[in-house]
Parts: sequence; C-alpha cells; structure tokens
Amino acid sequence: MTLQEYVDSLRSKRVAVIGIGVSNTPLIDLLLDNGLPVTVCDMRGEDALSDEAEILSTRGAELQLGEGYLDGLEGFDVIFRTPGLLPTDPALVRAREHGAVITSEMEAFFRLCPCRTIGITGSDGKTTTSSIIAELLKAGGKRVHLGGNIGKPLLCEIPDMQPDDVAVLELSSFQLHSIDIRPDVAVVTNVSPNHLDKHPSYDDYIDAKRRIFLNQGEDGVLVVNRDNGITARFGEEARSRVLQFSHRETVKNGVFCRDGMIYYSHGWEVEPIIPETEILLPGEHNVENYMAAFCAVDALVSPEMCRAVARSYGGVRHRLELIRKIDGVTYINDSIATSPTRTIAGLRAMRTKPVLIAGGHDKHVSFDRLGDEIAERVKALYLTGDTASQIAEAVRRSVFFDASRLPIYMAPDLNTAVCEARERAVPGDVVLLSPACSSFDRFKNFAERGDTFRKIVMGFDGNENQ
Repeated sequence: MTLQEYVDSLRSKRVAVIGIGVSNTPLIDLLLDNGLPVTVCDMRGEDALSDEAEILSTRGAELQLGEGYLDGLEGFDVIFRTPGLLPTDPALVRAREHGAVITSEMEAFFRLCPCRTIGITGSDGKTTTSSIIAELLKAGGKRVHLGGNIGKPLLCEIPDMQPDDVAVLELSSFQLHSIDIRPDVAVVTNVSPNHLDKHPSYDDYIDAKRRIFLNQGEDGVLVVNRDNGITARFGEEARSRVLQFSHRETVKNGVFCRDGMIYYSHGWEVEPIIPETEILLPGEHNVENYMAAFCAVDALVSPEMCRAVARSYGGVRHRLELIRKIDGVTYINDSIATSPTRTIAGLRAMRTKPVLIAGGHDKHVSFDRLGDEIAERVKALYLTGDTASQIAEAVRRSVFFDASRLPIYMAPDLNTAVCEARERAVPGDVVLLSPACSSFDRFKNFAERGDTFRKIVMGFDGNENQ
C-alpha cells in the first residue's frame, strides 16, 4: 500500500489526531492537504497554541483543546495518539472498546515503509547508537533516512524512499507501547528503570521495549546487550536471528571487546575491527554504542568503513558536546542524559572530576546509585529543578560522600547554576551539564535545555582556549 492509498482509505472514517507536536504535525498537514475532516486534540488551550490553532481551524480542522481534549473519543473510527499518551489511558481504552483503532504516526510508517528498517531502542544510548548506525550506513554507500524519536517524523517522507534505502528509527518506550511493527533489524541497547512517571509499572516499561522485536520472524535480526540482564533475556525469547554485543564476554555471534580490541564474531570466527582507544567518542558507554551499531550493520558496511567512521565521527549534539573552553575551563553539554545511568556513563567518560550541573523533571526513579557515583567522581555539584533535593539527599546518603571534598549548591534555575559554576571554576576544571533527569519541569525537551546551556556559556567573556 502506498501512502496515498493509506490516506484515501481514511476518507470514510472519523479521524482524530491527539497532540500538535513534532511527531504529529506533518501527519495533520498530510490529512488536511488531502481534504480529510480531522479533529485535532491537544491539552493546550487556544491561548497557548496561539496562531497554530487559528491556522489549523482555517484549514478545516476541528479543534478540541484544553482540559476536555480527550472527551468523546468513543465517536471516532481511527485515533492517532501522541507518543506521550499511552494506549492505557482510560479515554483511549474506552475508545477502543467502542471500536476505534488506536494507532500512531510511527505504526503507520512501519506499515507503509518501502525500504529496509532498523529500529533502535533502550533506556540509554539509543540516540547516539541511531546516529552512529546512520553514519556507518552512509559511509557504506547507503541512502539513509534517520528519524523517529530523533530528528523528524518519516511518514510523509515515504514517497521519496527507494527500496534500496535504509530507514533508521530511534524508538522510545512511548512510541513502542502496544504498536504492531516488524523492523528488519531491531536493536536494544539496554533496559533499566526509566519513565516510571508515565508507565504504570516497570514491567509495563519492559514490555514496551519488547515490542520492537516481538513480531519479528526468522528473517529478522535482533541485536541485544549481553551484559544487561533484561536484554539478554530478550535474546532468549526472540524468534529472529540474535546478535549479541558485550564488553565483558566473548560472544559466538555479534561483537565483543577483549583486551582493548573490538571484534566481529561469526560462529566463533573472529575478525578485529578497531581498538577501543581509537574511537573518537569518549567513554565506555560509547564503546558499547559502537558495538551495537557494528552488529546492526553487519554485512552491510565493511570493517574498513566501520573503522573510518569510529575514528572521525564527533557524535550527537547535546551528548558530551564540547561547547567551548574559556579561561582554562571546559564546558560540556550532556543535556541528552535524561536518566541516572546516562549521567553515570558521562561521569565515567570524564578524565578529571567535573563540576556537575544536574536535576530536572521527576520520573520517579532512584538516585541512590547516581549518588554514589557523584560522591566518588564529582568535584562540585550544582543542583536545580524539581529533583534537586532528591539528588542532594542521595549524594549525602552515600558512604563515599565527604562534605569537605564535595560542596553541594542549590540553584533556582539553570542560568544561576551555570553562572555560579563559572565563578567558582578554576583553570583545568570541566563544567558538565548532565542532568540525570528529563527536562519537562523547565523546558520543552532536552534539546532546548542544552541550547539554553550553550547560549549561557557562549555569552561569557574571557580568553578562548586558555
């Protein structure tokens, strides 16, 4: 089925789209451009949406905004949900019971995509791994479409896709929840507690991640982290061909690291790829990200091309991104670190104890392990956002905490934290923004938070590269 045929199949149906956001705006435009009557639902009111609401209304959309934006969904035939609204929401459950099909832009994309698909999920590392896979495929001569939870939605790009192209999609647990997809290659970087403010339970979160491979057949490939207990079990459950990656063990099929060298393994026949010290991106977690990516492009990209990319690719914006070095102090943006485990990985990648800026939206995850890592690896700590006091308490509880060696400062906002960190920093210091939390308490997303950090730092006067 083509994209146009899919749109035409909706003409006789009552269609609702929930959420006027990044993932659904191109979908709304597509439906309206084709003259379909669409009801657009959003929790924001007309004042918050401003001109956007007026434009949609002028183009023929019926708007259902504000507090009652989910009312009356039982009357629709097809409902495209926003990723942040799980299918377990009572309003969507009622709609399904009345015969509505609950779907999403992502589910429709997988149904219609004409080319090979590689889906990547995980609690940490999925953005970097997705970007590395895209870079590897480009180096191997493939035409690549990178989207999903990273970049742009790809549904409306389908007419431009050719059978020999590859679509690389980062997939969040929200996007995966309850959908029916079958990627040619599925990658799970790791699974640890995350987004428990949205998922009703940790098991529900794990089940959402499982959806990435659940419908694969024997012709599919599943890439899993051998060193993570949950993803290792995924490999045991899968019907597809399983490739493992490991930083601790030799694996039979996949990629592993031993004595500092990364190897391909095909039935125990091993081929060296690259020494881990030659990977440009710093940190053990990025070695793991590369191993996952090498598995995903096995047989598509040569080891020579893999080496070339690993030695030259500078990584993802907002992921251990060097902003500038001024007055001898280095400023690094790791705003994409929206979980404790991601911040721990960033701290372990540092060659010196950083001045850490952390805190943000409360996702109801434990900070105990992060507290130990901060107590051991951080020179000074600046905390802001909703979780500031929770992180501070976790650090102070740590058996490694020494108040005389690790000062903790509470800041009302990011600007204050960055400016005070600059005042106290001395030449040789690293100021690291790595929040360990999502950004929704103060910002639209982690990118806006990282851009704000960059703007503050770029506004400093001083001597560059000193």
